[in-house]
Amino acid sequence: MDALQHRLARIDWQAAASSLDARGFAGLGQLLSARECATLVRLYARDAPFSSSVDMASHRFGVGSYRYFASPLPPLVESLRMRLYPPLARIANRWQQQLGGDERFPEQLADFLSRCAGEGQQRRTPLLLRYEAGGYNCLHQDLYGSVAFPLQVVIGLHRPEVDYQGGEFLLVEQRPRAQSRGQAVTLARGTALVFPNSVRPVRGANGFQRVKTRHGVSEVRDGLRMTLGIIFHDAA
Repeated sequence: MDALQHRLARIDWQAAASSLDARGFAGLGQLLSARECATLVRLYARDAPFSSSVDMASHRFGVGSYRYFASPLPPLVESLRMRLYPPLARIANRWQQQLGGDERFPEQLADFLSRCAGEGQQRRTPLLLRYEAGGYNCLHQDLYGSVAFPLQVVIGLHRPEVDYQGGEFLLVEQRPRAQSRGQAVTLARGTALVFPNSVRPVRGANGFQRVKTRHGVSEVRDGLRMTLGIIFHDAA
């Protein structure tokens, strides 16, 4: 068993599912070592691993930048995406059932990506995000076509309060006939957080309700903050 597989095997998926249901997000523990985080950070300065780059300010998305990985993904990123998908697909299918949706997600990532390709979505979506002092990310949803996986993962690559100040991960929910609810989460280096891509089921008085979610990043007050984003659907 390799080191990554060993870390993934330690995840308590039942606890993660319970946290997602109750709080709208779940910590998955430390999935990357300090050395692996540093390796990913160094990749950002190279062009070869990436298919495209986005300056957030030019699109009024925030202040910072991000780069989408090209295909094939770096082995570490590919392994994370492939191995995290099956247990998340089981949670996603339960959510679909609770929300009364007909769509079900296959057990393996390759089969889901074939579905994406059939809808013209073939561009890889895992990415690195970079913020310096003054940087932030506006609230948004990562939807890139008609096919979307309901969950995604973010992994911190720097140390909060050491490498940077501020920069909390933000989640905001809009429940029916209620005001928005916001939460802020600090990401330790190498630790992973799973959260909804756009909607999640929340039990109400008359069954499950569709709760819309958006995510972003609060202002980085000082230093450098980078994260790895694992999105499971591809883009058109």
